[in-house]
This record gives sequence, structure tokens and C-alpha cells, in this order.
Amino acid sequence: MSAPDLRALHLAVLMGGPGSEREVSLRSGGAVAHALRGAGYRVSDVDVRGPEFTLPEDTGLCVLMMHGTFGEDGQIQAILERRGIPYTGEGEAASRVAFDKLESKKLFVQAGVSTPRWEVLAVGQRPTLPLPVVVKAPREGSSVGVHLVREPAKLEEALADCAALDREILVEELVEGRELTVGVVGDQATAVVEIRPHEGFYDYAHKYTKGASEYFCPAPLDETTTRLMQETALAAHRALGLKVYSRVDILLRADGTPFVLEANTIPGMTETSLLPKAAAVSGLSFLGLCEEIARLSLQRHMTKHP
Repeated sequence: MSAPDLRALHLAVLMGGPGSEREVSLRSGGAVAHALRGAGYRVSDVDVRGPEFTLPEDTGLCVLMMHGTFGEDGQIQAILERRGIPYTGEGEAASRVAFDKLESKKLFVQAGVSTPRWEVLAVGQRPTLPLPVVVKAPREGSSVGVHLVREPAKLEEALADCAALDREILVEELVEGRELTVGVVGDQATAVVEIRPHEGFYDYAHKYTKGASEYFCPAPLDETTTRLMQETALAAHRALGLKVYSRVDILLRADGTPFVLEANTIPGMTETSLLPKAAAVSGLSFLGLCEEIARLSLQRHMTKHP
């Protein structure tokens, strides 16, 4: 059975959410809704504040632009599955696994995808990995609850912050290298983006403070290294069972070894976000990217619900 014509559907762009990335999500959702509406699609904006949200009665596809908790972790996907309404992006199970950095790590290792060494701590435990390390709350997005710890004096503060966010704490070895990200749309990798924070690492403040980081797209890499980064991103995407789209974050060590950190299943989608930047360099406009995500998502839905 072929997917319905996208232009015949009423598209509900879901944005906001109750999590820590609400404001960023509203920006992404607003940009996507504006692009689709400007191209003649029938679009409604839906500000989601919790599980009891209301959709237009004739909604044909929910365009999910909710980052982080409740948006990317399978919760809203489960609600829409129960309501029988198609939505963009990955299904409930794949979303939940990709959002959980601990589960992602296990699947990366099983698939032979290189990722930094790590250990999992319960609240109150201390790491055995030597400093420097990266301490993370494993089920947050947008670098919320991520701490680069080089000195023992900073460790307790990092552990306490992550303990306030999750029942478990992920501690990774610190891989020094270039910060790269690669989009995957369907089975195609986009151009590679290099991120250069002006200081420290690419944390929440560097992501969302204008001028705090520089971006190079395509990244200044030789052809062989570029291809390796794209192949690494595709391998990570597939290891998590993803079908529609993602943005995979990679550290490239000086010796040429890539280390995958995570895959984001609903990455930022403003006109200046990294996935649209990378897609544009690969020949896919912002509107084209929105349409391709919707098309692939309808295909995923039809495969599951023939």
C-alpha cells in the first residue's frame, strides 16, 4: 500500500513539551510550521505541555518537534500509537533506546561502533575511570546534565547535578578530539559539520548562545576521513534500529579514530540548526528536509500498520 499524499493531509506540528528543552523546541516547531505553511501545506501549531494535549480532529500526521524528555524518549510516541495517529521520526521503542545513552552504548558495542569507554554509577557511587572524564545524566538531551571533569574538586558537583536528574550516572573517558556531527536521512548521510566551541566543550550554553561556537560545513576533512565519518554515522544509526532520520555526534581523535557519543532522533530544526545546515550542503533545502522526513515517516507508519 502506498503512503497517502502528504499535501492532502492536515499536519499538526507538535512543539514545546514539559521538559528542559521547551524553548528550543518551540523555535524548531515554529520554523518547521512556517516552512510547511509557506509551501501551501495545511498546518496547525500544537503547543504540548503534557500528555493531555488536543489535536485537530482531522490530523493526518503529527510532525514531532519536541526535543529531549517526553519528545524523544518514546513517551509522546506511545501516546500517539494509542491514538492511532501517524507521526514523524522513529517509533516508540527505537526512540526510547536512542534517548537512553546507556542502552545506546550497549548497542554500539554489539554492532562494533566505536564509543568512549564508560561505566555506570548508582547515586552515591564514585567512578573508577581515571580523570579526566565526562559525567552525564544518561536520559537528557541537548547536553543537559553533561560535565567535563578534569580536576577532583569538580567531580562531586558533577555527580550531584546528574544525580538530581537521573537514578543512574554515566561516566565516560574523555576523548580529546574534533567535535563532529553527521545527519542521516533515510539511508543517506549528510555532509559533516565540525563544531568549534570558543572555550570548553559543546555544552548547552554553547549550543544555544549566539556566537559561542563556530560551525564549519562541510567540515575541513580529507575525502577519506569524511567518508569514514559518514559511514560511522550510518553504522550508529542502524545499530539503534533507526529508520527515518537522526543526527549522530562523533569525536574524531587526532589518530583518526572516530568515537560515537549519541544519536539524536529529533535534532534541532531551526533554519540555522546543524541538521538543516548539513542537509543544505548535501543539496536538500530546509523545506525539502521537512518533506523528506514526513515522507519517510509515513512509509515507516504504513510498514507497521499496513
